[in-house]
Amino acid sequence: MKNKKRALTLLEIIIVIFLITLITGAIGYSMKGTLDKGRVFRTEQAMDQLRDLFLMCLAEGESSEEILRDPAGVLKKYGLAKNPNKIIEDGWGKKFEISLTRGKNDFNITSENLKNYKKKTKQISQEESSEEE
Repeated sequence: MKNKKRALTLLEIIIVIFLITLITGAIGYSMKGTLDKGRVFRTEQAMDQLRDLFLMCLAEGESSEEILRDPAGVLKKYGLAKNPNKIIEDGWGKKFEISLTRGKNDFNITSENLKNYKKKTKQISQEESSEEE
């Protein structure tokens, strides 16, 4: 008796590649929302942490003008952050906008990317609720 070896046909290989691509696309699509939520969380936590660190610097005698001019340098000077250049960036990698609150020794820390993300998700949720009606 002769043993016949059966090889994969080109069609079978194409079908397997198509299925792998389809599964990878579905996983990637669902991960995008999770990554954005992670960026939002990281940004919000960093904003709170930065504000507290800057207030500590003020308590140590640092001027608010110096903090606004070189926030990473001030954090490095006092040793308050492990990686000061990283902490002054939002979850998308863009530097925070830091300003002084009028009349107070307090800081206003904002992220343009966080504002845009919240605006976009709010707009999408409004569109979905109007479609349900």
